Amino acid sequence: MYQKILVPVENSATDQTILDHVRPLARLSGASLLLMHVADGWVARHYEELNLAESEEMRSDRAYLEKCATDLRSEGFTVECLLAMGEPSDEIVKVAMAHHVDLIAMSTHGHRLIGDLIYGATADKVRHQVDVPVLMLKAKR
Repeated sequence: MYQKILVPVENSATDQTILDHVRPLARLSGASLLLMHVADGWVARHYEELNLAESEEMRSDRAYLEKCATDLRSEGFTVECLLAMGEPSDEIVKVAMAHHVDLIAMSTHGHRLIGDLIYGATADKVRHQVDVPVLMLKAKR
């Protein structure tokens, strides 16, 4: 069914919703997991063009990804992690295509109307730009 599942995480409590759901799915299908986080602060967005040093945000995000990966590996999953930089929806789409994933599994915040305009609609943008299934779960509060 699935061989590689892309799981974008935010470095927040909402990540547990999608990680809890992906575990049995990956176990059933034997899929590997590709965890990714998109650092989108000022330094991350200008990191390469200005040849900047990693920000504290980026170091924290990298440590978070490694911790998530270590936890999942200890449960027997095959896991890769990737810290991307820039606009989250664009980076998720790029990674999905470059890594030939079979599924993107992500949490959403469940904003409505104005909330989507103010906070962005990363999941909505992603689902319109990829040709693979996108599993979206509303984050638990």
